[in-house]
Amino acid sequence: MGNLTRVQIEELATYCEEAELKAYEITKVTEKYPEMTYEDAFDVQWEVRRRKEARGHKIVGMKMGLTSWAKMAQMGVEHPCYGYLADYFSVPEGGEIKMDELIHPKIEAEIAFVTKAPLKGPGVHIGDVMRATDFIIPAVEVIDSRYKDFKFDLKSVIADNSSSTRFITGGRMARLEDVDVTTLGVVMEINGEVVATGAGAAVLGHPAASVAMLANMLGERGEEIPAGTFIMTGGITAAVTVNRGDSINIRYQDLGTISAKFV
Repeated sequence: MGNLTRVQIEELATYCEEAELKAYEITKVTEKYPEMTYEDAFDVQWEVRRRKEARGHKIVGMKMGLTSWAKMAQMGVEHPCYGYLADYFSVPEGGEIKMDELIHPKIEAEIAFVTKAPLKGPGVHIGDVMRATDFIIPAVEVIDSRYKDFKFDLKSVIADNSSSTRFITGGRMARLEDVDVTTLGVVMEINGEVVATGAGAAVLGHPAASVAMLANMLGERGEEIPAGTFIMTGGITAAVTVNRGDSINIRYQDLGTISAKFV
């Protein structure tokens, strides 16, 4: 259950969204309201999402965050979180990402799933996800927590749309049955230098487990993953800091390459 009033939820929605839109740092929302619950945190996220849609933006996908056991341990959290992707988060493959619109961005290599059938929790498992998947496609997520010094707790990160800000997709799509997503290797380069590597199993042991978890978490709110949804399943690599002028190039085994430049 939530502990915050509607007015407090709306106040926090403004607090978090203004920081995202104007690219400035804020302190954790739990400092303001230590009594807030996970449900309150998601209420804030959904309120910001509602406002974006009311202003004419489209929600073009979903993302899972903190999906590696290492990342959860690093952040001291007990389970992953999700966020939504708005239309203006999308950057074309090979495109430019404007540093002036961001605070302290980091990049993660991910595998995205696109569904062909709806998934509604509770009780969704990997098999359900595999059956409902149309194809997979490589993606790069640019995360940019609005919190000062990247210091946050899970409730604060959920309220802040799980640090979502930009994403790039491209490369080649593949059918799930043609690829072993657990062993699929990824190499991330910045300015021609390898900075991170990983394989799909870094995402909860199997990236489809991430989609199942999303369906089950959405189910708790009476929501579902509709058919045709683009879902970024979480970082295969660690999140790597990027700076103005950096060129990034991420190679995905059998799925091509994604590149972009931070300007």
